[in-house]
Amino acid sequence: MKIDQRSHSDDLLTHFNDATAVARYAEGPRRFVPGVEAVHRMAGILIAERVGADASVLVLGAGGGLELKAFADAYPGWTFDGVDPAREMLALARRTLGAHAPRARLHEGLIDVAPDGPFDAGVCLLTLHFLAPDERLRTLAQVHRRLAPGAPFVAMHASFPQEADARTVWLSRYAAYALASGADPEQVRDAHAAVTAHLQTLSPAHDEALLRAAGFSDVEVFYTAFTFRGWIAYA
Repeated sequence: MKIDQRSHSDDLLTHFNDATAVARYAEGPRRFVPGVEAVHRMAGILIAERVGADASVLVLGAGGGLELKAFADAYPGWTFDGVDPAREMLALARRTLGAHAPRARLHEGLIDVAPDGPFDAGVCLLTLHFLAPDERLRTLAQVHRRLAPGAPFVAMHASFPQEADARTVWLSRYAAYALASGADPEQVRDAHAAVTAHLQTLSPAHDEALLRAAGFSDVEVFYTAFTFRGWIAYA
């Protein structure tokens, strides 16, 4: 089945601008993504290895603000430019940031609306799996263009074997983890169906190849948990 990427993107944007979905957003990553809060801490550590106390950080897919809040709490000198196409999710990010909100400039749109930088670091968590390979490569290249030479870039999203039988097994494990974490069974069924039909998942090898094709070097995996992978790479 060929996915209509424009229709798929419109559906996603409608979902992430829905007040009910936005209100319960924070529950999702904690129940569906193993160790998501630890990923925020690890991402901060990986960035801090290469940047100063007053680093500027580009955050793609910043809606909701969970990673922004984690970084702002841990690194009081960092400032942020966050990009997300969903207005309601950006509003939630502002609320999540609370007193840290003045340290973050939030931009509604895709990577193209981000300032040119150069930024000291970049982050993209739980976002790239919404993009088809061509658009993912374009987005990664645009992130790379906005980073200072040698700047760290942390990415994490769904990435697992895509052969038909293996894909079925891993998506079943994704659903089983969410159920074991206390997610509502109906929500899990809906999420499993949506991911199976529409999410633009790639194999880990394909994801790594796209990072290199976009210009990143020294690509390394730092996180693996069921259907999710995280990488550290450098501009």
